[in-house]
Amino acid sequence: MAFTLQPGKKAIDFRLPSTEGKEYSLSDFSDYKYVVIFFTCNHCPYVIGSDEVTRATVEKFMTRGVRFVGINSNSERTYAEDSFPNMVARMERYKFPWIYLYDHDQSIARAYGALRTPHFYVFNEERILIYTGRGVDSPRDTSRMTVNDLDRTLDELTSGKTISVPVTNPIGCNIKWEGRDAHWMPPEACDLV
Repeated sequence: MAFTLQPGKKAIDFRLPSTEGKEYSLSDFSDYKYVVIFFTCNHCPYVIGSDEVTRATVEKFMTRGVRFVGINSNSERTYAEDSFPNMVARMERYKFPWIYLYDHDQSIARAYGALRTPHFYVFNEERILIYTGRGVDSPRDTSRMTVNDLDRTLDELTSGKTISVPVTNPIGCNIKWEGRDAHWMPPEACDLV
């Protein structure tokens, strides 16, 4: 069985605290036709480098019924910058147009098989996974970007087209697992393609 949730699988429910002081579960987004769940954090240069491209994608597709939900699963013991108070401060500073949730015990990262930050999961109306992987091909330096996989996928999804590329390798820092070296990954985790 693959470590990472595969296309065709149902979204896994969660109940996590948000930076706005409310808890959210998957059902809280039932008013939205589509949901993008992405694993992110505060410190990763790949996240920081691509945040504004992600923002532009969110803003482009929010009128087409797409809701973005960011989840930080990183251990704050590995990177103090990834603590919940720092998540709150980051959202206050940048006012990103997505919900930002904290997966303190890392159970949701394990359930989804999140590999890196950022790592995107796109779900259709039935909350079936139709894409997993990277947002863009150069997240650390988007001036060198040649492909925006997330934009293409959402354009195909919201236009009723077949998803041309359902799986890509996420590009970024690995999830910072509690009690492990900063570069450790679960042995069953490997690149998607």
